[in-house]
Amino acid sequence: MQHTETPGTEAAATAPRLRWWTELPLILLVYACYSAGRLLARGDVSGAVDHGLTILRFEKGLYLNFEHPLNRLFTREAWIGIPADFWYASLHYLVTPAVLVWLFRSRAVRYRAARTWLMTSTLIGLIGFTLLPTCPPRLLDASHGFVDTMAQYSSYGWWGGAASAPRGMGDMTNQYAAMPSLHVGWALWCGVMLWRFGGSRMTKTAAVAYPLITTIVVMGTANHYFLDAVAGAAVMGVGLLLAPVVMRAADRVKARFVPSAAPVTADSSAAGSSIVSAGCQTSAGERIPRQRESRFEDGAEPGASPKDAGDGAPAAAR
Repeated sequence: MQHTETPGTEAAATAPRLRWWTELPLILLVYACYSAGRLLARGDVSGAVDHGLTILRFEKGLYLNFEHPLNRLFTREAWIGIPADFWYASLHYLVTPAVLVWLFRSRAVRYRAARTWLMTSTLIGLIGFTLLPTCPPRLLDASHGFVDTMAQYSSYGWWGGAASAPRGMGDMTNQYAAMPSLHVGWALWCGVMLWRFGGSRMTKTAAVAYPLITTIVVMGTANHYFLDAVAGAAVMGVGLLLAPVVMRAADRVKARFVPSAAPVTADSSAAGSSIVSAGCQTSAGERIPRQRESRFEDGAEPGASPKDAGDGAPAAAR
């Protein structure tokens, strides 16, 4: 049997697909906004230091001071501190795009929601950088007991004394954009994606280990407070809640300004007729199972008697 096209599949076939040449500029635009926002959100240094000290005092009051012991460990043990500095300086630039590409290629149905969640959370983080410039632990006065491990081990990497910025480019970054920690937020997003859509045990392990280790690294290198990490996770939670709203708004804007393709209309001669064959048609010369051949060619007409039609014809109703 030959299958005809089921009604309604025309719209699905013509639904717009996401293309890499449209996705890449969008991602680069959001990242450019992220970088520019960090530069524009340079609050006064005294206010940023006050915010940092307030966070530190609040943590001590709640007995949440994890930064000091971790920072002492990273400072004392170079075999821990140096890999941690490389982790902080590079992985969020590598792992996050890699997960995005993986979703785009293998989980296309889920990609748009995941990408919208990540971008929405990033823009919320920029609001935090603007409203609450915060001095990270490594930039506090030495009397507070923190050591900048990236400055201590800068001879082993490409960075200098200005966070993870390459040497000579410290002026191109905002070192007081610490609250919330998007290092932790992005790592949490990657972990959720790997856990939900990764099939192997190794992927599940990476989904748990990556955000956990990142949280330890940002505190051990004295780049973030524990509450910065908590705020990074909270920002991702808010972004997750707002992502459906953002997608609906984007759809409305697209429907208003981008012309949609004309729908495929059925043949007018078939309009109003009900389809009872479930989209199936018999081919030429094909018989329904158990159907006997017609013997009209032998001279039997439809109104002829069973005797004239042949032995296989059914008896006439009485």
